[in-house]
Amino acid sequence: MSIDLVVSDHVARVTINRPERLNAIDETHQDELLRTWEAIEADRSVRAVVLTGAGDRAFCAGDDMHAEGATDLDYWLRPRRDGFGHLPLRQSLDVPVLARVNGYALGGGLELVVGCDLAVASEDAVLGFVEPRLGRLPLDGGIVTLARQLPAKWAMEILLTGKRLSAAEALSLGLVNEVVAASDLDAAVDRWLEHLLACAPLSLRAIKQIIRRTAHMSPADARMANLPALIEVLTSSDCDEGIRSFTEKRAPNWEGR
Repeated sequence: MSIDLVVSDHVARVTINRPERLNAIDETHQDELLRTWEAIEADRSVRAVVLTGAGDRAFCAGDDMHAEGATDLDYWLRPRRDGFGHLPLRQSLDVPVLARVNGYALGGGLELVVGCDLAVASEDAVLGFVEPRLGRLPLDGGIVTLARQLPAKWAMEILLTGKRLSAAEALSLGLVNEVVAASDLDAAVDRWLEHLLACAPLSLRAIKQIIRRTAHMSPADARMANLPALIEVLTSSDCDEGIRSFTEKRAPNWEGR
């Protein structure tokens, strides 16, 4: 397998392990990623996910243009549930996902980044939707997701020019949350994980569900749709623990229930 999954201390670390292809993905690895997300969803011990690419040259260079059939129309029209790598349009992955962007994140690689909830990039990272320069389109969640995450002019700039963005440019546009030296990337990821794991897992799941599932609703409708998640969180053992730990001036012991 070229998609590595390691779960430890409530964190699932997913690595696209094809450095010889700049971690580009073909249909076999699309299927592997689907099974990976399903395994994470089934594991209630997981409270955060880190997605990255093997090596130091690329996070993910998108579709593997050297894959068998990659030049055929049928290959590109093949349905991909939930977008590239089964992530950008995925509705069932409720835990926070952090992109560890090391090197190139182009085409589908950028679709994976915008499909994550948070992103930390090395200062030598390069991001972009290069498809227009290849006569193609970022259809696997790229256009829709980017247009909903960024102001219109910024999204259009990225989509219509096909230019490659530096990590600093990506930070200024809001595509990533932090840029650090490559040597500091793992430490930065650990720092973000520390923040995530300090929060109640049921609260984080509910927040992600609410944001994702009510984006198309009016504020009044969204509030009513939020009530089940609100009730679940407020009646949980973790909610009681949060209050107790606050009054007792200690770190909470989250159980995820």
